[in-house]
Amino acid sequence: MENSQFDLVGLIDTVFRPKDGERIGVFIDLEDPQAVREAKFLDGANHVTCRIAYEVFYRGLLEKKRQLPFASIEFYAYTSTGGSNLDLPTTVVGLNGMTRRLVEDVLSHLNIVLYLSTYSATAPLTAFAKRMGFRGATMHGCNETILHTGLARNYEEVSAKAERFRQALTRCDNMVLQFGALGHEYQLILELGRQEAQKSHGLCRVPGEIANLPAGEIYWVPVGARGQFPMKFKEDGTLALMEVAETRIRNVSLLRGSSATVRQALGLFQSDPATGELGELGLGTQVLPFAGADIQDEKVLGTVHVATGRDDHLGGSLDPSKFNDKRHATHEDILFAPHKTPEINLRGVWMHKDGREVLLIKDYQPTKFAQQVAL
Repeated sequence: MENSQFDLVGLIDTVFRPKDGERIGVFIDLEDPQAVREAKFLDGANHVTCRIAYEVFYRGLLEKKRQLPFASIEFYAYTSTGGSNLDLPTTVVGLNGMTRRLVEDVLSHLNIVLYLSTYSATAPLTAFAKRMGFRGATMHGCNETILHTGLARNYEEVSAKAERFRQALTRCDNMVLQFGALGHEYQLILELGRQEAQKSHGLCRVPGEIANLPAGEIYWVPVGARGQFPMKFKEDGTLALMEVAETRIRNVSLLRGSSATVRQALGLFQSDPATGELGELGLGTQVLPFAGADIQDEKVLGTVHVATGRDDHLGGSLDPSKFNDKRHATHEDILFAPHKTPEINLRGVWMHKDGREVLLIKDYQPTKFAQQVAL
């Protein structure tokens, strides 16, 4: 697939419809946030997302300020949280090296925020936005492929396609996921209780909303789950079998790899049970290349992901207060995609709705039904 031309002004205008006098801030995370002073972090070789945040978004917004109505364009860094969707640090550092309070000094006067970080900030940022009334986008792990593909799309079209999928799949009874791994078959059933499907569609024009970019996904917070599914640990490639009952991972057994990795995962699920709660089922709706970053790859049509842990930003009830240790209050996506989990075959994803069974995905390929919805 050929790259498209990234249009910063077009993206910001389409996604946010900014108004005269609004203020926008760009945020990154660093091990040492003082490295943001005079953009010294740019000297490092391992700051791809931070570099895009500064050079493409911050500097780009300054260069295009005559085409956009912003009263101010700001840039901040904060200490990396070390985990997906953990609560944000209470302070940030500006380009002048000054430390400021995140809520009282910064978010309180911003209308739009852009978070290009290592770890997702979607959950805590959504909680702040609902309370304070700003809007924004999270683009954790953004890289050059994402910049010129997922972020170069027309988001009116992305939104329309996501809505078509939402309407086709909403109010279904359940989804059944069938997997093959190392010669064995496994099945996971996610009960959805005929709830309205939600969509990640990229348009973020109402105060209090946070978009996940690139967008293009429909999702649910399951009301029940049971069965088994294989999982590949990204740290060392270990394959394990997750056994699910009453919506929660109850046991973990080794399929291939490190027994220590399995013991560590099982220990976490047992000591802090909320970490094993299945808090999301998501299906990609876009035709995009894989970018090697879940924020785009989970939006690709033919992929499916489930997530464990925190789900309050998706409309669920599992917030940090429900964990025994708030440092465990992450939202961890488990993505099944051919480039990421080649050892796991996604045999099929079936939807049950109105007494019908509809096959949506077979062997990581969208079926004719899904292709027709996409078109």
